[in-house]
Amino acid sequence: MNSEIVESFSQMVREKGIDKDILTGIVEDVFSMMVRKKYGQDAKFDVVVNMDKGDIEIFYERQVVETVEDPITQIDVQTAHEVTGEDLGVGEDCVEVIPLSAFGRRLVVSAKQNLNQRIKEIERENIYNEYSNTIGDIVVGEIYQIRRNEILINHNRNELLLPKSEQILKERYKKGDTIRAVVKEVRKNVGNPVVIVSRADPKFLLKLFELEIPEIYDGIIEIKRIAREPGERAKVAVESHDDRIDAVGACVGMKGVRIHTIVRELNNENIDVINYTDDPMIFIQRALGPAKLKSIELHEETKTANVLVAADQVSLAIGRNGQNIRLAAKLVGYEINLVKEGGEDEYDIELDSFKDELGEVLVAAMLAAGLETAKDVINAKLDALLAIEGLTEERIREIREMMKQDLEEAEVEDDEEEEEEEEEEEEEEKENAAVPAEGPTDVVVDPPPAVPAEGPTEAAVEPPPAEPPEQSQDGPSKE
Repeated sequence: MNSEIVESFSQMVREKGIDKDILTGIVEDVFSMMVRKKYGQDAKFDVVVNMDKGDIEIFYERQVVETVEDPITQIDVQTAHEVTGEDLGVGEDCVEVIPLSAFGRRLVVSAKQNLNQRIKEIERENIYNEYSNTIGDIVVGEIYQIRRNEILINHNRNELLLPKSEQILKERYKKGDTIRAVVKEVRKNVGNPVVIVSRADPKFLLKLFELEIPEIYDGIIEIKRIAREPGERAKVAVESHDDRIDAVGACVGMKGVRIHTIVRELNNENIDVINYTDDPMIFIQRALGPAKLKSIELHEETKTANVLVAADQVSLAIGRNGQNIRLAAKLVGYEINLVKEGGEDEYDIELDSFKDELGEVLVAAMLAAGLETAKDVINAKLDALLAIEGLTEERIREIREMMKQDLEEAEVEDDEEEEEEEEEEEEEEKENAAVPAEGPTDVVVDPPPAVPAEGPTEAAVEPPPAEPPEQSQDGPSKE
């Protein structure tokens, strides 16, 4: 029976990764508890566990006396002889080997439950320690369950959790897929620790750069800052510690092979790699690329920057849905205010348009204070806004951010509409130029490039005979 017990413990060591010495100590503690429950707290005993030989022995020690006063610690001469088969004298120690069967079924079941509980506690501690030491590292696991707000991943027989907030929104996952993510957090729980992994965290992007770019892994190139909107776009500022190595070129790789590997892993997330600098003006200029800036005015106290751009560069600086300017602001750590060249920005929004967001009462109070448009609120002094009932500094900051974003999006949409209108006007001009003033309204088809004499050339649609087109050596010309 002893060997079977030890064999089951050895199996735990192999399967659950529990240290043999720790498990031996647990077994000794559990059997010590059994002895104390049966013989009392004052009993003197030794529990010897030999995992290699498969032995568990319990030695119960009592002193031989003529008259027993404490049966837990004393034994008479005759009983000692019956127990050990030896002739022991008064004052000697009687050591009795206790078989497991002597403890009874109830104590054995209790010991088993206690042992399982202790082993589970060790498993939890091992899992917590294992993943706590790997926070910020990439793990590769297999998706085994997809829920509405989370995905469960199997990694080395442990369960990892990928919440909805840590997923790349446009990605689609399937059961059985292999997935990579970065260990973000380990939380202690009633049961096993909860290991949170992420694909949306900037650390995941950083670790991908380390995996794909040896110069970053070796420390020759350092990633200084990352700003990211997962699945959409990211900006990465890098710096080379070796003048002979171009940081941006090394990250992009020959024909973009290095950066494309990372982009594919992130579901085609656009990544801008720029050179880092301690000069905030140059850094802002690089971060707002590909837009070309006219001038930058910095305010170190408030960490704001007023950036002057040409009218045709506004949409580039703002980016789609304000993405470019938001990421640039996160990257450089400054609040960036765009100013269009040629005077005050022509884009503005009436306060009445914000009734759904702010409520009619607050809009009415702002109008009463002389604020009529979004720009009035953005440019108003803080004290004037705090005087309006219902406004706090935090609320004012939120309202200004919301209005700035709406203005940026409105400006981009207006620029896009202007571009579409210009394109439509150009198309109409081409069509009108192609149609003759009199006669049939057939549009002349543009001729193909000149073809060598060996083969026939494509012909344009011929106009009416009354007005033959002029011919050139290369072929028919347009009207």
